[in-house]
Amino acid sequence: MATSPNRPTGEPRDLTAPLMDLALGHLFSAALRTAAHHRLADHLAEGPRTAEQLAAKTGTHAPHLRRVLRYLATRGIFREDAAGAYQLTPAAQPLRTDVPDSLHAAVLMTTDQLFLRTSAAMPEAVEHGGASFERIFGAPLFAHLVSDPAARRLLDDGMSSLSAPVDEAVAAAYPFPATGTVVDIGGGRGGLLRAALCRHPRLTGVLFDQAPPLAHHLLEGDELKGRWRTQEGDFFASVPEGGDLYVLKHVLHNWADEPCRRILRSCHRAMAAGSRLLVIESVLPPGNAPHFGKTMDVAMMALLDGRERTAEEFATLLSAGGFRLTRVLPTSAFPSIVEAVAE
Repeated sequence: MATSPNRPTGEPRDLTAPLMDLALGHLFSAALRTAAHHRLADHLAEGPRTAEQLAAKTGTHAPHLRRVLRYLATRGIFREDAAGAYQLTPAAQPLRTDVPDSLHAAVLMTTDQLFLRTSAAMPEAVEHGGASFERIFGAPLFAHLVSDPAARRLLDDGMSSLSAPVDEAVAAAYPFPATGTVVDIGGGRGGLLRAALCRHPRLTGVLFDQAPPLAHHLLEGDELKGRWRTQEGDFFASVPEGGDLYVLKHVLHNWADEPCRRILRSCHRAMAAGSRLLVIESVLPPGNAPHFGKTMDVAMMALLDGRERTAEEFATLLSAGGFRLTRVLPTSAFPSIVEAVAE
């Protein structure tokens, strides 16, 4: 039999399954969402359970549940033992709601229709530019959140969940000053500020953001009493003055370059010459190697017309805002710390 000119000789390879498995990736997202929604990891923390036992605890349909569990187990989320019971795996531990650095809320956020519908519209975003979200929902994401409190809470809970491991990693990796004031711009609920203040007992802080996340901030507690304050505002207009160190964590990736320049100029106006600014973001490496920042870059394109950036792109952006990039520090989490000095 003649060999096709387009197919190499040798052992046949099945190229269909790997490509189609990637094309059906939305099904794995749906299976993860199912596990998070029914809190399967919480139930399996009590010990191995069969699909029938889990179905009885969760009020679900056992045959369908077994098929979802089997699918998740193919990628290390849960494991079926010889007796047909399912067990927790290390990869499934963050799906629990009762563990430190739980990603339960982050999984519910990233598998929600807010993400899935915008991702499905990516061909149109690539064709026309701009964010898919605005074309689908009729308003930019942040404007939509003002009119949809449930979506706002979903995003706030999910981002807090995703940020918790990052906060500890950044606080451990960067030499925060022993004294002075850290101003966390767009800091959400203040997880990073809390981590920094807990590590440095003479440091004080300001958490600056809009009202919804500030209403659920994480700074209460005797160990931080008297060392922090919150301030509501718009970082495009102005930010608090008088800080010794300013932080922008997962802010700039939400925006295209021109809005980022406005944010940076607002920070620059509030800062003394020589003050430091920390930009906590993924720094994209060159080449074809996988990196979570490359995944987030495409998500930002669909949701917000934002983007992740390389070190060179950060240097250019910071320079336009009045800063000089001094170094990029890796962390044990996926983002890096981009340090800059106000000139």
